[in-house]
Amino acid sequence: MNVEHLVSMANQIASFYKAYPDRVEALSSTARWIRRAWDPRMRTALLQHVDSTGGEGLDPFTLEAIQTYRKDLTPGDTFVRP
Repeated sequence: MNVEHLVSMANQIASFYKAYPDRVEALSSTARWIRRAWDPRMRTALLQHVDSTGGEGLDPFTLEAIQTYRKDLTPGDTFVRP
């Protein structure tokens, strides 16, 4: 799995939602999109990248969304909207 491509895609998703006026909604929407649209292997690879590099290449907003909703992005867990 190409982690650089995953990082790029995650940043693109987050850049769309980042424009939302409500920051909490923007963060949760970013995570929800990744949760719904990405295969569990893709999410696992992204989370491993965050763990091993601290999120190298991720926009700070993207990284915040991933860290805030990490449990929801972990394969097998259920997404809960705040």
